[in-house]
Amino acid sequence: MTDRAVAQGTFDILHPGHVHYLREAADMADELHVIVARRENVTHKAPPVVPDRQRVEMVGALEAVDEARVGHPDDYFVPIADIDPSVIVLGHDQHHDEEAIADALADRGLDCEVVRASGREGREAELLSTGAIIERVLRERQPANDQTTRSPERGDD
Repeated sequence: MTDRAVAQGTFDILHPGHVHYLREAADMADELHVIVARRENVTHKAPPVVPDRQRVEMVGALEAVDEARVGHPDDYFVPIADIDPSVIVLGHDQHHDEEAIADALADRGLDCEVVRASGREGREAELLSTGAIIERVLRERQPANDQTTRSPERGDD
């Protein structure tokens, strides 16, 4: 039997933090299956900008990922039951409660471990969240009549 890991998230604008998370999750099993949250199910933060199918395609293109799919419209656990993982790997900053997920899995007769991935150490000028990327884009792509300057932290020098 093949050991499978499941990672899940919004993956709106891919960044090095996502790559770190997915590589770490892939190292925990023979296969990594990623569940990409449907836009309508993202309620804990601003909804994703990038469409569901595009986010699935981008995540699926990463070397660490064996399969990517969009989440179930109503029940987080439907794809997990289908995948039958040995471990669910949560992102270091995801809002999920490991114990509550483990209890819900047990209630459904699903036997798998729930662990949390480590965070990536940030490097100088590195953007490790979709929110930070969006803020930078909005700040630096002001209308043409605004004064803009080159930024050494962006690597423009």
